[in-house]
Amino acid sequence: MGVALYPAIDLRGGMCVRLREGDFSRETVYGDDPVEQALLFQAAGAPWVHVVDLDAALTGEPLNRSALAAVAGALDIPVQAGGGVRSTSDAKALFAAGVERVVMGTAALEDPDLVARVADLGSVAVGIDVKGTDVALRGWTQGSGLTLRQAVDLFDPAVVSAFVVTQIRRDGTLEGPDLDLLRETMRATGVNVIASGGVGRIDDLVNVAELNEAGRRVDGIILGRALYEGAVDLEEALAAVGSTP
Repeated sequence: MGVALYPAIDLRGGMCVRLREGDFSRETVYGDDPVEQALLFQAAGAPWVHVVDLDAALTGEPLNRSALAAVAGALDIPVQAGGGVRSTSDAKALFAAGVERVVMGTAALEDPDLVARVADLGSVAVGIDVKGTDVALRGWTQGSGLTLRQAVDLFDPAVVSAFVVTQIRRDGTLEGPDLDLLRETMRATGVNVIASGGVGRIDDLVNVAELNEAGRRVDGIILGRALYEGAVDLEEALAAVGSTP
């Protein structure tokens, strides 16, 4: 198996949306039926679907949990989900809804021990969202004062299944991923790395898949806007990186 692709569904008010550079005022709505969208991704051969509750990421209120549960319940492939997961009860609710892997961001960085407690319930990934060189919090609206390496070093690698690394300044821009940031992450940790942000064409996926840092490769790639706007065909993308369910 090659690099796993994670087509993304970002939920806001129950709608499928994308933000540009993490800016909630620069939102594009792509559909009102996340279950239908998820089933299309599955039919194309996606090995995972990545779902984010943007409302919860911003406010902590899980406003899209029912939509997220509907997506997880409709699919035969695993769902990775995050956004506003700030307690073991939040994580437990997502696992109970059928989510395979929970992604934690703000709460993980503010309380790294929480990640270990969530890992007792199921698979957990940590989202490291970087704006320039500063790791961001609370739906990308606040700085943390941490560098990527400082953030990664907060966590016991034995309990983290993956780091989901996003360059906010590339997210939703279609301008290409931040390859240097991905290389830095692979140098900083032996934990699996999932890349997010900036994919605009098939070549971007290939460039990420071909990264080799001390014999290590990126484990997965999240892609969103490029799929919704037709810049990347999912079936072609899966073939290009050797991704299979």
